[in-house]
Amino acid sequence: MKFYLPEQFKKTMSKIAVFPGSFDPITLGHQDIITRALPFFDKLYIGVGVNIDKKYMFTLEQRVKWIQQVFKEYKNIEVVGYKGLTVDLCRNVGAKFIIRGLRTSADFEFERIIGQVNKQLYPEIETIYLLSANEYSSLNSSIVRDLLINGGDVSQFVPSRLDIKL
Repeated sequence: MKFYLPEQFKKTMSKIAVFPGSFDPITLGHQDIITRALPFFDKLYIGVGVNIDKKYMFTLEQRVKWIQQVFKEYKNIEVVGYKGLTVDLCRNVGAKFIIRGLRTSADFEFERIIGQVNKQLYPEIETIYLLSANEYSSLNSSIVRDLLINGGDVSQFVPSRLDIKL
């Protein structure tokens, strides 16, 4: 059975998603998930979150600026900083989808629990999980920060537009 929507409904319905994270800093793994998710949505908000339990190496402003640099050619991406619950950000921007990347089975268990809580808080939300590409499955921001602290070269782990230094 096929379903068809009248043309006027197609124009008014938009698929909006949020890809939340701390991005301290953004990595090639983040960039890969974002670019792979993008074709499924009309608008993608990259939500740069502030978690009071985390100590950040880079300011919220710097993290937002870097992500804006990486995706400056993408008209359907907007980068926003936020505090509080991701589902509140989703409500505020009209998003019905949250995008999350999965590197390992441990990521899945953690993300599954958060996805279920988000669904209880905001029943209209759906969390969509994308598996990390093999080459990024061991990459995370903590590794990049550790390399930076110890004077290592992070250029092979972060988007090419960025010159991240301490």
